[in-house]
Amino acid sequence: MSRATGRLTVLHLSDVHAMSSGLLYDTVDGFARLRAVGAYLRDAGITPEAVVVTGDLVQRGNADAYPALREAFDELAEIAGVPVLTALGNHDEPDAARVLRGHEHTHYRVHIVDELRFVILDSSRGELGVDQRAWLRDVLRTPHGLGTVVAVHHAPLGSPLPTLAKAGLRDADDFLDAMAGSDVRAVLAGHFHHPLSATLRGIPVFVGPSLAYHQVMDAGPNRVSGHDLAMFSLVHLLPGGVAVTNVGLDSPAPIFSSVIST
Repeated sequence: MSRATGRLTVLHLSDVHAMSSGLLYDTVDGFARLRAVGAYLRDAGITPEAVVVTGDLVQRGNADAYPALREAFDELAEIAGVPVLTALGNHDEPDAARVLRGHEHTHYRVHIVDELRFVILDSSRGELGVDQRAWLRDVLRTPHGLGTVVAVHHAPLGSPLPTLAKAGLRDADDFLDAMAGSDVRAVLAGHFHHPLSATLRGIPVFVGPSLAYHQVMDAGPNRVSGHDLAMFSLVHLLPGGVAVTNVGLDSPAPIFSSVIST
């Protein structure tokens, strides 16, 4: 945390789509990309408060990838020096995912990191449901420290892509009702495989890009098109608001490099 500026940083990853063997679409190694994120943290000197991963941790049908994924998240947590908090998405297998840290008893839960509260939700069925929303409302009745960050796979709105326009959280309105008047500073989500920012009922919502592949906007009205671009986000909680920086893991050729005096 930068105490001098009051800025708190959350590393936001989403949609890893790890495979138990082989490569996703013969191209993507989710484990290698998690290691690349760790290397980026080391090289850039980023010191987040937490790492949040908003679902689709494995590709559907790869439930036996969770033990290796637990080790990969442990390795990332050691590099970052902070906990890795994971939510489930529609590709995830809830029973098999119980081997992951924090998922042993329930997939929705609260994790306190000093003065920040993280609420991790389970939208693996495409919705939260009555019980989970009631639990969320009860948790948020009491404010905590510097506020709350909510993590969920499905965003409470649709994508601008026509094919994903109705792919948001099915009970989005009830979800937003549950957060009304609370200390929620940001909702972090995934699922769309492209970044998206919105403010809904005064609450900032940030859909993170995917670590696996990127959905382009010009695929056509009836198509989705995944491109080999791995990205993540740095979410900065500021004294007066929230800012997000999307970071690509590719390494384009440098044009220049200068030392800036401060």
